[in-house]
Amino acid sequence: MAAQQTALETMRVPPGVSMDVDGRLSEEVWRTAIPITDFTQQQPTEGGDPTLRTEVRVVYDDEALFIGARLFDDPDSILAFQKRRDVSLRTDDRFMWILDTFDDGRTGYFFETNANGLLGDGLIGGARGINKSWDGIWEVRVERLADGWTAEIRIPFGTLNFDPAASSWGINFQRTIRRRNEEILWRGWRQNQGLFNPAWAGDMTGLDGLSQGVGLELKPYATQSWRNQPGDADDPQYPRDVGFDVGYSITSGLRAAVSVNTDFAEVEVDQRRVNLTRFPLRFPEQRDFFLEGSGVFSFAPRSGPTPYFSRRIGLQAGQPVPIDYGTRLGGQAGRFELGFVHVGTGDVDQIPGEVFSVARVKGLLLGQSTLGAIVTRRSTSFEPGAIGLDDRYTFGVDLDYNTTTFLGNRNLELEAFVAWNTDPAAGLRAPDETTPGFGDLSSRGFRLNYPNDIWESHLSYREFGHEYDPAVGFVTRNDFRRVEPRLAWNPRPAGIPWLRQVDFSVLFRNLTDLRTGVLEERVWQFGLFGMEFESGDNLSFEVVRNYEFLDREFTVGAEDIPILQGEYTNWEYGVDLRTASRRRVSFNGGVTRSGFWDGDRTRWSSEVSLRPGAGYEVSLEYEHNSIVLPRGDFTTNVVRADGSWDITPWASVVSNVQYDDVSEVLGLFGLARWIVKPGNEIFVVYTHNWQRPEMVGSLDRDRGFETLSRGASFKINYTWRW
Repeated sequence: MAAQQTALETMRVPPGVSMDVDGRLSEEVWRTAIPITDFTQQQPTEGGDPTLRTEVRVVYDDEALFIGARLFDDPDSILAFQKRRDVSLRTDDRFMWILDTFDDGRTGYFFETNANGLLGDGLIGGARGINKSWDGIWEVRVERLADGWTAEIRIPFGTLNFDPAASSWGINFQRTIRRRNEEILWRGWRQNQGLFNPAWAGDMTGLDGLSQGVGLELKPYATQSWRNQPGDADDPQYPRDVGFDVGYSITSGLRAAVSVNTDFAEVEVDQRRVNLTRFPLRFPEQRDFFLEGSGVFSFAPRSGPTPYFSRRIGLQAGQPVPIDYGTRLGGQAGRFELGFVHVGTGDVDQIPGEVFSVARVKGLLLGQSTLGAIVTRRSTSFEPGAIGLDDRYTFGVDLDYNTTTFLGNRNLELEAFVAWNTDPAAGLRAPDETTPGFGDLSSRGFRLNYPNDIWESHLSYREFGHEYDPAVGFVTRNDFRRVEPRLAWNPRPAGIPWLRQVDFSVLFRNLTDLRTGVLEERVWQFGLFGMEFESGDNLSFEVVRNYEFLDREFTVGAEDIPILQGEYTNWEYGVDLRTASRRRVSFNGGVTRSGFWDGDRTRWSSEVSLRPGAGYEVSLEYEHNSIVLPRGDFTTNVVRADGSWDITPWASVVSNVQYDDVSEVLGLFGLARWIVKPGNEIFVVYTHNWQRPEMVGSLDRDRGFETLSRGASFKINYTWRW
C-alpha cells in the first residue's frame, strides 16, 4: 500500500525552453522528468504484473500541461484501427488518463489516444459517466518505434477549470493491450475501482503558478446552405447565416458562455427506431451547446424523473426550431458545482417563441457525495389577449451519496430525489375544475446500489404522480408506484483459461397504479448464464416472465392493429452474441422469441462491422420484428449502413443510410470534417430523404422512391483565446 500512495512528481519546463509536440519526446526535459512505471493489472488478473512496460512523465510551463508516455510493445502487434475524434477505441490498443483538477474525487476531465494519434476526451461527473460530447482544445502526436510507441500531449490550461492556488491535482492513467484483453492502471486497479471514478486517482504534485490567462474565448461561425424540397413554392432556398459564441472564465473554476444565432448544421441525424410500445421513445441529445458541461444537470439519472431534458429546447416533433440566443454558466465555486442555461427560441410557422431557463446547484457532502437542487422555467409567447399556458416551473432536490469504503473497500451508492412541477394546464383549466395536489404533481423515490465485482445488487423505489409533467423535462410514463430489486453474481472461474467471467442475475419489478393500487406490471427477469471469454467475446442467455394489465386500448404497427384492454402474461427467451471488436470483422446480435400481448413476437438484430485498415470502417445494422396477433400480423424492418474514411486524426468523412418500412423513408447523411487546428474547423454536410410514392400521395409504386427533401451546408468556425 505504501507504493500505491507515491505521488507523481511533475516539474516546470525551464525558462526559455520551447516544447515541440511531435511525439518523439526528444526534449531534454523529458529525460530529467521522473517517470511513473508502477502500473498494475486490473484485467485479466487483479493485482498482477503488466505483460508490457509503460512509462509516463508529466511537465508543465506557463501555458500548458505536457504528458509524455512511452508504451513498450511489439510494433507488429499494435492494434490501431481508429483515427477520428471521439470514436470508440473498443477496437484498439489505447492510452487513457483523467485529471481531477479540483482534487475532489467527484469530477474531472477524461482523455484518450491510440497509436494513430486519435483525440478522445470527455467530462467526468453525474453517476460516474463520461460525457464525450465535450471537445476540449488540446493536441497529441505519436511516434512508432522499434520497441513500441510514444505519445506526446499538450493540454492548455485555458482548456481546464481548476483552483490556481492548488499545488496538486488528482491524476490517473490506464493502458489497454487489446490483443490480450489486458487492462493496466496506475491507481484504482481493483475490479471494483477503475479509471472513471476520480476517488481512486493518484496525486500529481509540484504544480505552481498556474493561470488560464485572461480567460476569454471568441468563436464565430458562418454557414452557407442549399435546401431543396420538391413542391415548395420557395424551392430551392439558399440560406446563409453567421453567429458566434463568447466564453469567459469568471474565475478559474467558473465559466460563462453566450451563443448568438446558435447553429447546429453539423449535428448527425437521429438513429432510426420503430416504436412497438405505447410510450414515447427517448432520443439522445447531439447538439454541442447543450452537451458541453451537461453533467451538472444530471438529476437522479437511474430513477428517471428527468426535470431537464435539453431536447425539449429548439426541437418540435424532431424538427429544429431556430434558437435566437443561448447563455450558459458552469463550473465550480468553492464546495459548489453550478450550472445555468437560458435559451430563447424564435417564432416558426404556428409555433410561438419561447424562453427556457434551467438553474442547478450541487453542494459537496461527505467527500464523494452531493446534495443538489434544480429549477426550470418555460415561458411561451402569445398574442395579447390570447388564451395560453402560464409559465411552467419544475423544482427538484436530490441526494447522490457515494462511498468507496463500505465494509472496508466496497462501493455503495444511494440516490434519492423529489421533484415537482406547477400545474401543467395552468391558464387553461375551467374555474370550477379541481387543481391537482402536490402528490399528483410530483415524483419521488430512491435507489440503493451496491456496484462491486463478483456481487452486484440494487433496490429502487419510485412514485410518479399522474400530473407529473416537467415542461423542460421528459417522462415516459406517470401515475405509478414501482419497486425493483436486483441481485447479480459474477464469479471469475479459476482453472478455465479461456473463460474470464460468468454472470447470473435475477430482477423483480412490481408496478402499480398510484391512485387505485391496481397491479399494472410484474416482471421476473433471469440472466441465466452470461459468459465473457478471455478472447473478448461475450455470450448470454436470458428468460423474462412479464405480466401487464392494459387499462385502455392502443394500436401498433403501420396497420394500426388494436391491442385490447385486459390482462396479459407472456414469457420471453433471448440469446445475444458479441464478438471482440479488435477483429477486422466483428459481430453483435441476438434473437428473442416472446409473447406479444395476446400474440407472438420474434425479433432478431445484427450488426456486422468491417475494418479493412486504419481509418476505414463499414458497418451494417439490421433489426427485424415479426408480430402475429389474432387481429392481424405485421413485420417491421430497420436497416442502417455506416461508412467512415478517417484520412488523419484531423480530417474525416462519415456517412450513413437508414430505412424503416413503417415510415418508408430512406435517409442519407454525409459529413466531412477538417480540424485545421484544435478549435478551428470546417464542415461540409449533405442530407437527402426519399419516401415510397404511396406515402406521398402517388398511386404508382413502381416508380420507386421520390425525393422528400435534400440539402447541403458549408460551415466554418474559428476560435480565438486570450
